[in-house]
Amino acid sequence: MSVQKERQMTSNYGDPVITGGVSVFDPAFDGAYFYEGNDLGAVYTKERTHFRLWAPTAGEAWVYLYDSWDSAAADKRRMRRDVQGTWVLEADGNLAGLYYTYAVQIGDERHEAVDPYARAVGVNGDRGCILALEDTNPERWTEDKPPLASHLDAVIYEIHVRDATIHPASGVLHKGKYLGLCESGAIGPGGIPTGLDHIVQMGVTHVQLLPVYDYATESVDETRLDEAQYNWGYDPKNYNVPEGSYATNPYDPAARIRELKQLVQTFHDRGLRVVMDVVYNHVYDGHLIHFSQLVPGYYLRYTADRKFSNGSGCGNDIASERPMVSKFIVDSVLYWAKEYHIDGFRFDLMGLLDIDTMNELRRRLDELDPSILLYGEGWNIPTELSPERQAAMANAGRLPGIGHFSDLIRNAVKGNVFDPRDGGFITGTGGLENEIRKAVVGSIPYNEEIKGFALEPVQSVNYVECHDNYTMWDKIVLATGSDSALLRAAMHRLGTAIVLTSQGLPFIHAGQEFLRTKDGVENSYNAGDLVNRLDWDRCNVHQEDVAYVRELIAFRKEHPAFRLPNADLIRRHLHFELSPYHSIAYTLRDHAGGDPDQHLFVIYNANRDKITVELPACGKWESRFGESWISSLSGTRLEMEGIGMVVLGIR
Repeated sequence: MSVQKERQMTSNYGDPVITGGVSVFDPAFDGAYFYEGNDLGAVYTKERTHFRLWAPTAGEAWVYLYDSWDSAAADKRRMRRDVQGTWVLEADGNLAGLYYTYAVQIGDERHEAVDPYARAVGVNGDRGCILALEDTNPERWTEDKPPLASHLDAVIYEIHVRDATIHPASGVLHKGKYLGLCESGAIGPGGIPTGLDHIVQMGVTHVQLLPVYDYATESVDETRLDEAQYNWGYDPKNYNVPEGSYATNPYDPAARIRELKQLVQTFHDRGLRVVMDVVYNHVYDGHLIHFSQLVPGYYLRYTADRKFSNGSGCGNDIASERPMVSKFIVDSVLYWAKEYHIDGFRFDLMGLLDIDTMNELRRRLDELDPSILLYGEGWNIPTELSPERQAAMANAGRLPGIGHFSDLIRNAVKGNVFDPRDGGFITGTGGLENEIRKAVVGSIPYNEEIKGFALEPVQSVNYVECHDNYTMWDKIVLATGSDSALLRAAMHRLGTAIVLTSQGLPFIHAGQEFLRTKDGVENSYNAGDLVNRLDWDRCNVHQEDVAYVRELIAFRKEHPAFRLPNADLIRRHLHFELSPYHSIAYTLRDHAGGDPDQHLFVIYNANRDKITVELPACGKWESRFGESWISSLSGTRLEMEGIGMVVLGIR
């Protein structure tokens, strides 16, 4: 069947006679057909498999059973209509190893699609697979997790599974695979540790994996993994199944599950928690996705003239405000948290989702494990959902315990991401001092001049670089002239220092510690390995920069003053001090957060020349961090050399 024909199918939203005259777009549809049960999908035992499909607009429904992922003949078994628009089938016998899809009759059209609740799939994710999940557990599979007393103790490190080890000099055997990130002892150029050992030595607490659910395969075909293929994964297909291209054998439905679990267990055993990057705001193709084939018109958001809402810029928006969609999102996240022991979830374009769904997720995760992180991109994006209902930064006060990426700190530090040559505080652009102060206080309402979006510091995810947009190094190069070449590394270090000493949740992009470059490519989702891979040769060259970031992370952990748990304590203990133009100084006073130092003095200097600073007369100040930037420290007088950060303390 042609793609054009399949696209045309989804304009048929079902016979109203079947749904009692209630249109799929009518709010009354939800009242009539919301299904609360937890048995959607295929529930396997050796004696039988129970299938339940939610498809209220279908006149008939079937389970198609296949012997293999690509066999043509199907054993078609009719389902029985059940409660709240669901269809059920009890299939006797041990069906382990068989593949399946659902088929629904809508008017004169029959649509076949993979189960949205599938937990295992075949190659390229076009058919579900029936298996016993307990058989996919690795040899060592425990519920033990690294301790995390507070969300604010987290230091997040974002990485792409393939990028991490695909470089020829990574020293890893299973390059670009889940198992590659499980390997210890990998040695790169100059004898440096790479992959997992490098991440562990950095001292971060959480590794955020770019999407590892099964994504659409137009750019990555799991049957052609011997060819160079690349994708970030922001094109969802099967939300509850790992991506097969990172597995050693995508033809084995259990392999991808077992190997991702092995990665999670390995990280936990090495003191690292795992955050999953999830994309519940849109799908790869709104016409072809299983949602639209099985219940056309329901799962996606539409304009008044029945066109897809497109706030995502990817052709469609998921209608998270509809009860069965919200249920799917909550069910999916909880499944990953329970079955895979995932420790956090980063929501792509979270501002497109509704507040109620995100708050329900926070509530349910707190019941399961309150240490699980929940944060996302709370951008304010136009969509066919009223702004007051969107889980966006503007509504952060109604989203307690949910973090938002702070574009305040990102743009203030390195310059506006939408203007390549726009500079930031670190590159010498003036007038941004107050924006940096907003970042320092964790984006909370500090005083009349310094106000951010956050209710509490846990809601501010502080970053200057991630997979999107230019790396900080590339942005610095674009925003500075040739006379700045020798100063760029200092600018870069200062940018990272601001992130790691601000209140809130610090976030680092993999390779940021060694001045990662993507050769000036801004949006590298399809740029391939040469642009995206972690360059372990560059890491070897910039070991001093790696050491600097490692020491910064350790310093943050040693000083709870940089991790104050609430806005009141920030306002009480953090005081901004006078400092020269184009620098920012503040103190953290009175053993803030139980800090071993009675007082800390922090200064960010973006001036190229030496500056002189008058210190508060609180006692004898001593160097705590950045001593190489100190040219003189005597009494209440500090002389500081050039671009960088200095921290002083009094015990």
